[in-house]
Amino acid sequence: MQTQKPTIADLLAAGDRPLHSFEFMPPRSEDDVYRLWSATDALVPMAPDFISVTYGANGSRRDRTLRCTQHMVSTGLRTVGHLTCVVQSVSDLEQMVADYAESGVNHILAVRGDMPGGAGQPWVAHPEGLPNATELVRLVKRVHPEACVGVGAFPDGHPESADIDLDARILVDKAEAGASFAITQLFFLPSHYQRLVDRVRAMGCDIPIIPGIMPIASYGQIRRFAELSGTDVPAELVARIEAVKEDKAAVRRIGLEAAVDMCCELLDSGAPGLHYYTLNRSRATTELRTMLARRRPQLADLPADFEATPAA
Repeated sequence: MQTQKPTIADLLAAGDRPLHSFEFMPPRSEDDVYRLWSATDALVPMAPDFISVTYGANGSRRDRTLRCTQHMVSTGLRTVGHLTCVVQSVSDLEQMVADYAESGVNHILAVRGDMPGGAGQPWVAHPEGLPNATELVRLVKRVHPEACVGVGAFPDGHPESADIDLDARILVDKAEAGASFAITQLFFLPSHYQRLVDRVRAMGCDIPIIPGIMPIASYGQIRRFAELSGTDVPAELVARIEAVKEDKAAVRRIGLEAAVDMCCELLDSGAPGLHYYTLNRSRATTELRTMLARRRPQLADLPADFEATPAA
């Protein structure tokens, strides 16, 4: 049972090895539900320390998110349920936390979330909801005290703020509210990750911060990354990709090699793990993980508690 396994916080505290984990997006349709199950099942043999699906706050997507999370639990993997403040009342949020608990999900990633329409839309709190992720962490711990709670972090700064010191302060606040670990938004400069870690540590907070990784697998992703997260791809990497943009295989190779280089630098600087944003596809994540294991063979070891069962 999942409750008998060490929590993510336990694994991070042990520090035996870097963790690795995979994240998927909520399915947009019933057909996507089964595609997502196929993608998650394909990654089970890679023995991730945890796996998660992001949160669709409206009714149909919320239900699909819960169903997909339940499927992940059935594979035997440590499963993280996401939760956002978007367009939901406090009672809605409490019910979702209770649903997660009933489904055997004892890890929750609590993030404020973006408004419908994307990150560029101004944030508006639900009139009967919560204003930010710090309050959401408190709600989760109140409703599900045994939950191990994770939160978001922003190496390049939050898209709505240019104040990286404030970002660090807010992360410390979330830790003080009950968060046990953080996962970063995607980024491309390891120095920005280290800058965030240094600021948080200078405030006396030791919350583990796991880097979020997404390799560039196509030329079009360069612009989409900036639109989704306010994260710019470094000019040198953009130039290399633009030089071969008509060659899809070459673009993919350069993107994966750059991601491996970044992962190695992050691990060598002490990052406690790597969290892969999969975009609901297993191929690029599998390739990146395989390439990285060649450079860092210790990453190929299976977790000691790994007992995945065949998916239904």
